[in-house]
Amino acid sequence: DVHPLPPLLHNQPHLIAQEVERLLDTFGGRYERVAIGYADCGTYGALDEVCARRGVARLPGLHCYDVYGGADRLARFFEEQPGTYVFTDFLVRGFQRTVIRELGLDRYPELREDYFKSYTRVVWLAQEPDAELTALAEQAAARLGLPLTIVPTGNHGLERALAELVGPGLAAGSD
Repeated sequence: DVHPLPPLLHNQPHLIAQEVERLLDTFGGRYERVAIGYADCGTYGALDEVCARRGVARLPGLHCYDVYGGADRLARFFEEQPGTYVFTDFLVRGFQRTVIRELGLDRYPELREDYFKSYTRVVWLAQEPDAELTALAEQAAARLGLPLTIVPTGNHGLERALAELVGPGLAAGSD
């Protein structure tokens, strides 16, 4: 079973750990095993504390970017250019809502400079790029006034991380 949490929690990462714990409380012993489909995602260890206390595992990494693109590759991106802003396919698709609307840039476009003045580029970790998504990524990067670098990743990193998280016999496609 998959029990999603609201994706906009990523805009308020300080709420992720408590929301994960709240969700765990709703299970009431229904599951023999639970795995958390979040990396740390900006909780600064708070999610790890919940996982340790509740005896559950989570996806590896500091954020989903590590899962999709690989932690070493992401570290290099940030080392080479600390002002790197990262997109995933989800962020490209929902850019208007998750960034423009949620940050108030639709109402106060002058805030773009305040929010993004330290950024120097956008790297899109493209899981399933197509013409439509590429156009959306280009438009989003242009809206931020930043050059776009496209890095095809596929879903291999996520698939591998999920398989390791759920373990043998529980991965998709196994009996």
